[in-house]
Amino acid sequence: MEELALESNAFFMGIEYLAVFCSGLMGGLCAVRKNYDLFAMLITAWLTALGGGIIRDVMLGSLPPVGISDRGFVLTALVSGLAIAVIHPEVDKLRWSMLTIDALAVGLFAVNGTSKALDLGTSGMTAVFMGMFTALGGGLVRDMLLNDVPMIIRDKHLYAVPSAVGCVLTVFVCRGVQWKMLDFTAEVVLDCAIVVLVVVMRLLSVKFSIMLPGAVKRHNTYLPSESRYLKRPVIHPDAHDGGDGQNCRQCSEYRPQTYFGFLGIHWFSSFSFITTARQRNVLVYTQFALLDLVFTSL
Repeated sequence: MEELALESNAFFMGIEYLAVFCSGLMGGLCAVRKNYDLFAMLITAWLTALGGGIIRDVMLGSLPPVGISDRGFVLTALVSGLAIAVIHPEVDKLRWSMLTIDALAVGLFAVNGTSKALDLGTSGMTAVFMGMFTALGGGLVRDMLLNDVPMIIRDKHLYAVPSAVGCVLTVFVCRGVQWKMLDFTAEVVLDCAIVVLVVVMRLLSVKFSIMLPGAVKRHNTYLPSESRYLKRPVIHPDAHDGGDGQNCRQCSEYRPQTYFGFLGIHWFSSFSFITTARQRNVLVYTQFALLDLVFTSL
């Protein structure tokens, strides 16, 4: 497998280790808030930081997964679990700092997960899902383990959407490299720009309460089984006595439909006199009967 663009030098690797460490802090903090013990903090920190990568590698068949084979990542995640047991009050107050680094981790994991999936020969759509699993899978497993509503559902701000955007853009960048339209330097620059875009989208969403719309609020229902859709109009123009205002109103309400129904019947009837074939007559009479049914049921 080719080297990933954002793992090509010590600077980007340092950022990735920082993202793993901060993701572990966020995971361990969830265990602290529930008054769990140190083992629970270590497990939640490790799952939050590396769980998404484990899901990705297992689904791609890249075994053993990085989350249990890369000594540096595993030790970093476990150290974050130990650290949160001591510094949890400070971490709990650094809301915007931790939010920024968490968004940075989502962007990095999305880009790296998508790139790795494409390097293993998957399609673009599969790579997008693998990138989102890498970015969001750890938090999803953590919340399920702690019996919480997953963050990707609980947080109404843009959380999964920025990662999806980052994954899709990464697919275009990787395809450009494969088709010799971009060189390695351009790939690194564009991948960094994608990570920055993911971070900006996430922070702006939280800052200005940007959320996706929910279900459309409606107060009326329209079902075919309701009585107002089954009401049959007055077909014959002389069906009322002319003295009842309600009957007159009902007749005038359906008069256009009745007129066009009679017009359609007249046309089909006159057309049927042109031929003498019995099959043609059956077809014509069936057609104007159906036409009458359609117009009178409007």
